[in-house]
Amino acid sequence: MNPNMLNKLKKMQKQMLEAQEQLESKEFYGKASGVTVIVQGTKQLIDVQIDPELLAEVELLQDAIVMATNDALKQIEKETEETMGRFAGGMGGFGF
Repeated sequence: MNPNMLNKLKKMQKQMLEAQEQLESKEFYGKASGVTVIVQGTKQLIDVQIDPELLAEVELLQDAIVMATNDALKQIEKETEETMGRFAGGMGGFGF
């Protein structure tokens, strides 16, 4: 492999790692029916905020937590695909 191609691969690898680190440190807010969850890009749930009015409706509260969490996880997936997908386009020149 020629040195120029190797340098391009190393640069792309560094950019991919930086992009992944940025995604992992970002917080995503999922919302549903009075519930807000905060999920880090690592898919770690870090906070749940509940409207006190929902406390009397246990089933609604449970559904809202699940929906809000799924909303945040979908946001992470979408942003990950968009961010990391830009690197896949650049791999064509390397025979991948």
